[in-house]
Amino acid sequence: MDYITKPCVMTAENQRKMIFSLKKAYSCLGVQLIGRSLCQRGIYALRIGRSDNPLLIAAGFHGQEWLTSLLALRFAEMLLRSKAHSNPIFGIDAACIRREVIIIPCINPDGVQIAINGIDGAWKFAENVEKIMHSSTEKWNANAHGVDINHNFDAGWNELRSMEIESGIVAPSPRRYGGYMPESEPETLALVNYTKLRKPRTAIALHSQGEEIFWEYGAKKPPESERFARIFAAASGYKLVENGGLASHGGYKDWFIEYFNRPGFTVEIGKGENPLPLSDFNKIIYDTVPMLTLAAVI
Repeated sequence: MDYITKPCVMTAENQRKMIFSLKKAYSCLGVQLIGRSLCQRGIYALRIGRSDNPLLIAAGFHGQEWLTSLLALRFAEMLLRSKAHSNPIFGIDAACIRREVIIIPCINPDGVQIAINGIDGAWKFAENVEKIMHSSTEKWNANAHGVDINHNFDAGWNELRSMEIESGIVAPSPRRYGGYMPESEPETLALVNYTKLRKPRTAIALHSQGEEIFWEYGAKKPPESERFARIFAAASGYKLVENGGLASHGGYKDWFIEYFNRPGFTVEIGKGENPLPLSDFNKIIYDTVPMLTLAAVI
């Protein structure tokens, strides 16, 4: 079966080409610009189906984790094909999906472009990014300000900032610096504002790597969260884990659970060292697409 979303390095140009190729092939697909990055790259939401209580899947939070964007786009294409041709997805009939599925393939397009192309991906922020790179040997996950988007959400941000300082993270960095205040970055605000607008029933943030599922935020366990988490774990073979250390606060899943008291999940796809190789993609599809499809059904 030939796919529009063919495995390739997920530059911003490749992502945009895939999004609008899908739109051309499937007129029922809604494509919405929900914000722009610091470098003015578009942040897009793909909308499939019409109903209340949507499922929202977001990917591409970290520069090195661009394979999550390819997964999000491939899942969108598989869902569109299933609806168009009545073909099941891993044995699951897409006709069973009664809610809208919203897929945001890349929250941090600048970070992805910098991770792939170095300072050339930072445009007018190149000098700033170069200085940050020279002060650290870490691989690039942040946005063009050197802010880790998944540390920038307003959920325990002050506690997280104290933990960052204790770990020596006191200024913009390739990873783990949460910014000078929560929601300081346009990428974070775009996702927060869109989520508040659409009010999803369930949210899933795709990251890599570890083959793990995070499903709670501290003591907060919204109704149905554990049941959903166990279904997802059974479908994927991924293990359920608890947040810890610098992953304890500030993430999208954390903010979603705290703000809505609804099921939110972080799914760490694959296993190895980021960026995961394209050769892992087929296994990741096999492991995760049944879980994502079930998330749309239940």
